[in-house]
Amino acid sequence: MSVREIPLYIDGQPVPSESGEWRDVLNPATQEVVARVPFCTSDEVDRAVASAKAAFKTWRKVPLAKRMRIMLAFQALIREHTAELAALITEEHGKTLPDAEGEVGRGLEVVEHACSIPSLQLGELAENAANDVDVYTMSQPLGVGAGITAFNFPIMLPCFMFPLAIATGNTFVLKPSEQDPSSTMRLVELAHEAGVPAGVLNVVHGGPDVANQICDHPDIKALSFIGSTQVGTHIYRRGTEAGKRVQSMMGAKNHCVVMPDANRSQAINNLLGSAFGAAGQRCMANSVVVLVGEARAWLEDIVEGARNMKVGPGTQRDADLGPLVSPAALERVEGLIDAGAKEGATLALDGRGLKVEGYPNGNFVGPTVFSDVTAEMTIYREEVFGPVLCVVGVETLDDAIAFVNANPNGNGTSIFTNSGWVARRYESDIDVGQVGINVPIPVPVAYFSFTGSRASKLGDLGPNGKQAIQFWTQTKTVTARWFEPENVSGGINSTISLG
Repeated sequence: MSVREIPLYIDGQPVPSESGEWRDVLNPATQEVVARVPFCTSDEVDRAVASAKAAFKTWRKVPLAKRMRIMLAFQALIREHTAELAALITEEHGKTLPDAEGEVGRGLEVVEHACSIPSLQLGELAENAANDVDVYTMSQPLGVGAGITAFNFPIMLPCFMFPLAIATGNTFVLKPSEQDPSSTMRLVELAHEAGVPAGVLNVVHGGPDVANQICDHPDIKALSFIGSTQVGTHIYRRGTEAGKRVQSMMGAKNHCVVMPDANRSQAINNLLGSAFGAAGQRCMANSVVVLVGEARAWLEDIVEGARNMKVGPGTQRDADLGPLVSPAALERVEGLIDAGAKEGATLALDGRGLKVEGYPNGNFVGPTVFSDVTAEMTIYREEVFGPVLCVVGVETLDDAIAFVNANPNGNGTSIFTNSGWVARRYESDIDVGQVGINVPIPVPVAYFSFTGSRASKLGDLGPNGKQAIQFWTQTKTVTARWFEPENVSGGINSTISLG
């Protein structure tokens, strides 16, 4: 099998990197090297930013309707190439093909939303706000934007960033994850095929040095990050200290509260899919289930359901979950399972040491369930980012709300119940940015903003929806008064030519 060499993308063209540092991209199910990605040089980052800066001068003047038509063409190409994009995701990330196809669909939603840019980027007008004075606002692009994405959604996360950024008139420099860059690069190629001009969308690759250079670069005006809390906190601080507008969506510990009046089979099936889909490698996974009252008796059904889930390579369509992204991820997840057992949690289902027939080198961990979990345990405090479910039992809804609110993170939470009163009470009193009611992963549709909160987010504005339009634009307010010309004989129309 040939090994792809991942290029940079600068000024509308794929560009071979001159870097001396390259990393192998591995298939997580086999450990085969499928691609090589460069850690680009400082000069190459500067070239990408310079290309974006030069393109901004003309791109910002492109009419909204023309930008809309480019986005319309882009969404059509994504739809046409869904299978190709999903296959690349599965090859380098490991998630199952149905899951990868779903990811492409969620990214497509954002591009479809960007097709509405003529009505999204509107100003306001107060005619005759004072004596013959009009006041109006203009929503204008910032300049060069940048995005740094995590490995777990190599299509969806870039779509959370650059489509709305460039649709609003900015230009962009994207740094995708070095662990699975091929699907992102194909997405960028499709954007240019749709008509994105040279220099408007550029791609660089690398690690901390490249990320820091993006944070520090004086020509980058805004930066979007999605990834771990440790890295996101660093990016936010360094970027804001350099005078940038920064949004940083970070780690999570999401809770699924199950009430005893919930539809039992639906609740269990949904929480299992949320906890173990994508092998738990998503920031919106409900990795903690809080069983309330009599629902605590459902533990055995949860364990049995997890035991019956099928683990296999992502290309196996009937697999429920695939491998973890890397051997390092495998080692970390199994280490956290070890810690949970040592700290007193009951290991009701152990997924360590799993071997999948025909794939002896795959990074596989089976569904793992801990019960008797307390808030002090490492397995609860840390974001595992693997197929590990912590089960907590409480007496009442009040206890569940208090338990969830005591966690420092606020990315997402769900509740399963058939009571409208309970659901309304939960959505009102829970201190978490995104709430699902009988919905296991409460990521809203793309024309609503992604609203994680507390320790899961730094910055006022999140991706997608109205907040993204605000993030990628600045408001200019104009106060105007026009006077009638002096010394007009015969009236204004006789002295001013309109030709």
